[in-house]
Formats: sequence, structure tokens, C-alpha cells
Amino acid sequence: MLTIEGLNTHYGASHVLQGVDLVVPPGRICALLGRNGVGKSTTLRSVMGLVRPTAGRIVLDGTDIAGWQPHLIARAGVAYVPEGRLIFPDLTVIENIQVAQRTPAQAWPIPRLLELFPSLRERSRNKGAHLSGGEQQMLAIARALVSDPKVLLLDEPSQGLAPLVVRELARVIQILCDSGVTILLVEQNMKLAEAVAHELHIMVKGRMVYGASPEKFRAEEAEIRSRYLTV
Repeated sequence: MLTIEGLNTHYGASHVLQGVDLVVPPGRICALLGRNGVGKSTTLRSVMGLVRPTAGRIVLDGTDIAGWQPHLIARAGVAYVPEGRLIFPDLTVIENIQVAQRTPAQAWPIPRLLELFPSLRERSRNKGAHLSGGEQQMLAIARALVSDPKVLLLDEPSQGLAPLVVRELARVIQILCDSGVTILLVEQNMKLAEAVAHELHIMVKGRMVYGASPEKFRAEEAEIRSRYLTV
């Protein structure tokens, strides 16, 4: 569904992504792990068109979308849940979702989203600023889903959330995958990544250095943590 080939991205003179290759098969969840500042979020931002790649291909369902404008990438079927959620604090839950609804949703209409997220249904008239951190994260995901995406990009969705909320997040991610949504997940929470992902990938200094199934990752976890993930 999503194939990244030889992706290079710069911020000015800083060469952040250096030939990134990654394949996210249809209906699968791929997790991207790594220390802070290695280029994980830049990978998602490059896919979404928020940062223009300087080289490489980003192929969505057979079409190279590298360098497209973000609104065109969104129309092609990519949705992005940014780090920090970035919901509209002065809009209600329903209004936050409606902002992203370009046409009436088929796969993820608002009633289905409120079934998926019961806490949002209960607080549908509340403004974004009045929601808890977990509710804001669920709202950010709902806002992305209302565009009926083929691919969902999740950037650090568990950041700052209590363990109980992280378990609920894992449940939601699994439901989305079972419903046919392809997911590229950037995470620091390895337990969450291991619980939901079909493949785990590690990035170091803008390059992909490791990829494995959760089973293989668990068998090698001590060595991989020491080599790539600890400070």
C-alpha cells in the first residue's frame, strides 16, 4: 500500500533522511522506533507532504506522491495524526471532526466514530480544550479517520498518556487494522509497538538499520535495545 524508496529529506543544510526504504503492506501495521531526533517524525511529515523530499519515491497504491502538496496527498488517501494532537481547542468534539470531513465519510462517518470512541460520544458538545489528554488523542484520530484514509500515519500517539489509556489506544489501533486501515506508527512506547505492529523497524541517524517481526524482535530485544534504542 505504501512504499518508501531512497527517501532523502533536508532541513536547510541538515541532511535528516538519508536513503530511507520502507514497505507498509496493505492492511498491516508497521512501527518505526528510534531515539529522539533520528528522523522518525520527519519520515511521516515527508510522506504527508509537510516537508518536501529532496530525493526518492513515496508510492501510495501504485502512484508516486513524493513532493505533492499535503491537501492532494490527503485526497489520495493518507491521513496524519501529528505529535501533540493539535486539535482545535475552541471547537467542540463534533466540530473538530467536521473540519476534516471534505465529503460525507463512507467507511468512517461520525456516528461510527462515536461508537469507536465512547468517551467522545459522551463529550461530543465539549470543546477540545476541556478534554483530557487521552480524549484529545482519540479526537485527533477520529478527525483523521473521517477522511476515510487508506493509510493512517500516527506520530507518538501514546505520548503523555496513562497506561490504561494506552491500552485503549492499542485496542483502537487493532480495530482500525482489522477494518482494513494500513498504519505507519511512530512510537517510543515499545510495549505498545510490540502489541499492535506486524513489523518493527528501527531508524538511526536518518537511516533504516533494522526490521523484524515482533517475535524476532522480542528474541533479540536486549541486544537491539542496547545497540539502537538506549541513550
